[in-house]
Amino acid sequence: MGVAVITGAASGMGLATTDLFLEKGWTVIALDVQRVPIADAPGLLYANVSVTDRAALDAALAELTGGKTIDAVVNVAGIYPPTTLENYTEELFRKIFDINVLGVINVTAACLPFMTEGSSIVNFASVDAFTVSRGQLIYGASKAAVVMLTKECALELADRKIRVNGIAPGWVDTPGNAATGRMEAAAASIPLGRVAQPREIAEWVWQLTGSGVAGFMTGETIVISGGDVLR
Repeated sequence: MGVAVITGAASGMGLATTDLFLEKGWTVIALDVQRVPIADAPGLLYANVSVTDRAALDAALAELTGGKTIDAVVNVAGIYPPTTLENYTEELFRKIFDINVLGVINVTAACLPFMTEGSSIVNFASVDAFTVSRGQLIYGASKAAVVMLTKECALELADRKIRVNGIAPGWVDTPGNAATGRMEAAAASIPLGRVAQPREIAEWVWQLTGSGVAGFMTGETIVISGGDVLR
């Protein structure tokens, strides 16, 4: 059994991934600014910390690892408020990039001292890194940056035999996506005729980290869109 650090663990795909790794018998260090809604789960450790705060991340990991190594890092935390050239602000730009991009760098760097050969990292990008969505000016740019960060980190960490890959989900049935009121219309436009369930995305994280089937894969970002984005 291993130890996984999962950000954005309190809801949506982060929560589904946390649930799956706990089911597999792993210890999960769940990082989020909200409490993870899993009561008394064996193996669950939690820290209320923002991915933008490197010092707080260092302190939390030093306390929660308890001398153990980290086998998997899953960078799920992200925000996606709509932005256009007409309504963007510098404050919103910095908030999106701080969480979606700087957060990936902070968490990865903070976890590295605890990682050894064979460990792996999965970064959450988005289909918006590869295709254009109206009203996602800054979000799309931030997720494109995550794709490149995944490649850069994969190259940098290859000598240490630490793999880094990414996942680019399309529409997923999460509370955030449900709040947009657009999921039904989105499902109708997807070739498979539905949106993904968070558990389906979590299973891909497991394939890239804990299952062992992706041992020769690094620097890649897998698009999971039900055929909505074909490339």
